[in-house]
Amino acid sequence: MANRLRKTVQLGLALAITTGLLVSVLTAPSCQRDYSGPVESIVVAWSPFEQNALLWIAENENFFNQNGLDVTLRKYDTGVGSLDGMLNGEADITVGVTEFPIVGRAFQKSRARIIGAAAKIEQQYLVGRKDRGIEKVSDLKGKRIGTTLRTIAEFYLGRFLELNGMNMQEIAMVDLRTPAEWEHAVADGVVDAIVTAQPFADLARKRLGNNAIVWPAQGGQYIFGLIVSSEEWITKHPDVAGRFLKSLAQAEEYAIRNSDNAKVLMQKWLNVDAAFVDSAWSRDQFNLSLDQSLITAMEDEARWMIRNNLTTEKQVPNFTDYIHEDTLKAVKPGAVNIIR
Repeated sequence: MANRLRKTVQLGLALAITTGLLVSVLTAPSCQRDYSGPVESIVVAWSPFEQNALLWIAENENFFNQNGLDVTLRKYDTGVGSLDGMLNGEADITVGVTEFPIVGRAFQKSRARIIGAAAKIEQQYLVGRKDRGIEKVSDLKGKRIGTTLRTIAEFYLGRFLELNGMNMQEIAMVDLRTPAEWEHAVADGVVDAIVTAQPFADLARKRLGNNAIVWPAQGGQYIFGLIVSSEEWITKHPDVAGRFLKSLAQAEEYAIRNSDNAKVLMQKWLNVDAAFVDSAWSRDQFNLSLDQSLITAMEDEARWMIRNNLTTEKQVPNFTDYIHEDTLKAVKPGAVNIIR
């Protein structure tokens, strides 16, 4: 009797373990498949900044695979580089590029089209050297200040100066184009200060130690990390674009439910410490959207470009012409609020 009972218990445990393993396998993200059609291969351009959190989550958690997408990620140093790469045919979509390069392209009547924003972020900082006489903002006059031309860092340098009673003509601007330069140029004394994005501003500050003085450059205005493709690609691949956005929407839900895991992923992809990730998570918004504040920001940046002779155009473009909202409306209807 005892042997029979023991065997019954052992069989029950074995069945429970087997059932549990089967359920876990069948419900694992890598095994779920929401899409049963043919797999499409796409190339996605990106750059090493925090606004790509949803892209990294979707890649890591196999959401692209679940939606029938074979995604190849192509890395660029800057968002504008990833945009240029996409427009030159090196990628189908770029994720994380900010709105400022799109403004510049709109003045050129570009075929680039925004299909969503994956994040709203605060990441631009001015890092200066105290030993170069920089203690207050007015001390920046006549100084060599590094930034990256054609990127949103250039815009926020200009706006920061204007808000403090100066302009770009009162400094010596130095074009710095690589991550190594963003981290080391001010620390090595090549420039007196730099305006650049996180995490590179933080790395420069750490190298300077007590010799660093830091100001937020954005003044509370969010930057948009955009999802952009060409008008031709979207027209030819509407279903693929939809499945791509659906994957990012799943990543957004994952980030809400599993913020600790999402933070670990950001730390891994950016190669930063946990303190930086916690800070980014507290100040940024990682969700899909297309709202009127994006249009307002682009119009403001366009007027700045006109004032500073960065374009020969004199009229602000109609930026709704550069936004394709139908795909995001189909995936996440409440995320779209564009006035036309």
